[in-house]
Amino acid sequence: MATEVKVPTLGESVTEATIGEWLKQPGDPVKVDEPIASLETDKVAVEVPSPVAGTMGAQAVKVGDTVEVGAVIATIEDGVAAGETTEVKPREEKAAEPEQAADIDRELEELPKGGTEEHAATLSPSVRRAVIEHGIDPTQIRGTGKDGRLTKEDVLAAAAAKKAAPAPSVSAPAPSASPAAAVAGERREERVKMTRLRQTIAKRLKGAQNDAALLTTFNDVDMTAVIEAREAYKDLFAKKHGIKLGFMSFFAKASCLALKDVPSVNAYIEGDEIVYHDYVDISVAVSAPNGLVVPVVRDADKKSFARIELDIADFGARAKEGTLTMDDMKGGTFTISNGGVFGSLMSTPIINPPQSAVLGLHRIEDRPIARDGQVVIRPMMYIALSYDHRIIDGREAVTALKIIKEAIEDPMRMLIDL
Repeated sequence: MATEVKVPTLGESVTEATIGEWLKQPGDPVKVDEPIASLETDKVAVEVPSPVAGTMGAQAVKVGDTVEVGAVIATIEDGVAAGETTEVKPREEKAAEPEQAADIDRELEELPKGGTEEHAATLSPSVRRAVIEHGIDPTQIRGTGKDGRLTKEDVLAAAAAKKAAPAPSVSAPAPSASPAAAVAGERREERVKMTRLRQTIAKRLKGAQNDAALLTTFNDVDMTAVIEAREAYKDLFAKKHGIKLGFMSFFAKASCLALKDVPSVNAYIEGDEIVYHDYVDISVAVSAPNGLVVPVVRDADKKSFARIELDIADFGARAKEGTLTMDDMKGGTFTISNGGVFGSLMSTPIINPPQSAVLGLHRIEDRPIARDGQVVIRPMMYIALSYDHRIIDGREAVTALKIIKEAIEDPMRMLIDL
């Protein structure tokens, strides 16, 4: 007897999703509540658990298909209970011949081993084919699938990076040698359908440009005081709170000061009304395998430095694992985006609708500046505030950014609320 597996409720106002990846293939043993598929919604990836123990049956939809809440996507067959050691018939993908599958296995065995012998054995058929086609060592790729599994997208990304890498310098060939370049078919193109998350990111960012009157103001910050504070208290802080003291908590608390003093930067337009907030929920831009996500640190103005650091660390870890929920990203009154971790010197970030402002952080670098009539070298960072000019005047934007700058350069201001 087969048990149907249906698309679960995905969250408020979310009625459909896209099949991102099958985590179980027909014939695989399945435990109760074990994830069998990953769904991509507009904001997060959601795993579909098995309602019963048994054996993975037929898959009713393919990767990339759009499914609605409540739709049947697969079946679980009665039979092999999870945990029993029974040989499972491998899935035949696209009617592959036995000899072809054996050739793939032999070629995988010939690839260099990176330290994990079982790595190749856990690859799905489509991933195995991609590995062979592109000549990629699977042990050298970090998987983004469930439990670190490799996906076909991981292999394709590694192949693209390998192709883009500069060729090692070699001695010029002898005049009689035939040129090796311009091999027929060397120029290649690949079309990959955008994920639902990437499509949503594209629509929201373009919508922000179309609807808001965007403007960006800049300033630079001397990071000396914050760096010295971190150096002085990093060991005690980590020992007491179990987390490193980072820059984000300083900027979050500094932003809270600015948003309290300049309420319009913490507000947004709804219809013909301006909605002001007496709380600060900071959306923190986090890089995930499928794109940028913005989980929310709620009541940041009431939280300690340690609590903010713990929340951000948790969001970062769960973003990489793909376990962020819809509730994690709901709301938010202001956004902080740190492009400095990727080496950005300066940028003009785009607001996160319906919010009206976003703070952009950048890399820290030593630069000569004037202090008390002397030229000194200080660790400096450019900061940017992009804002919706329909609701925030230039004076208010510049004032808010100046408050953030002053709080970072003199952290005592955050303690005595100046």
